[in-house]
Amino acid sequence: MTEQNQVQLKKGALELCVLALLARGESYAYEIASALAAGVGMGEGTIYPLMRRMQDDRLVETRLAESNSGPPRKYYRLTPAGRAAFAAQKREWRTFTDAVNQLLGER
Repeated sequence: MTEQNQVQLKKGALELCVLALLARGESYAYEIASALAAGVGMGEGTIYPLMRRMQDDRLVETRLAESNSGPPRKYYRLTPAGRAAFAAQKREWRTFTDAVNQLLGER
């Protein structure tokens, strides 16, 4: 697979990955970006525009909290619409990956 194809594949799954992380509990953007970098190799630059869009779409809401190591942190958490979007996207992802795996002869 080419690097460009890998990047597009990761970008397509990025929102689902963020929703999955936030389904575990609230988090701040740097923490989310670090988990994505470690888990799927996505860089920090992609997370901040996505978080703004998800907030505009009312999938996440934010709160500011004081930090012991600098300025206040903006914490993100799922809204009810975000939880519904996560459930729907997870179903769609599983259907898609099952179909791809069948085509690859893996199921």
